[in-house]
Amino acid sequence: MTCPEGLDRIDLVGITATGHHGVFEHERRDGQTFVVDVSLGLDFSAAADSDDLTATVDYGAVAQHVHDVITGDPVDLIESVARRMLDWCLELGPVRWASVTVHKPEAPIAVPFHDVSVTTERSKQ
Repeated sequence: MTCPEGLDRIDLVGITATGHHGVFEHERRDGQTFVVDVSLGLDFSAAADSDDLTATVDYGAVAQHVHDVITGDPVDLIESVARRMLDWCLELGPVRWASVTVHKPEAPIAVPFHDVSVTTERSKQ
């Protein structure tokens, strides 16, 4: 799924923090790095025309919320982390579509790997 045609897009790439999410005790105890990418689809033409932040999405606030979810209450699955972030993004007034990818580059996997991630995307109805 990609941003629906006719929408503008705001992307935040590589928001990084330490979180304590995971099914294993050592993940909860020691924490690990999580990296998040967020894409928001909206019409920001009114903001572009007026140069008014209130007519768009404050991406600083989005970044802070993502950081707060990463560092907040632990859950077992990165799918749950991603969904918490996505649901919040879709509540932002002008957002019509959102995509959130949560990367867990230090996941406890027994074979060499570069990254593991989950992506969730939704549109407002």
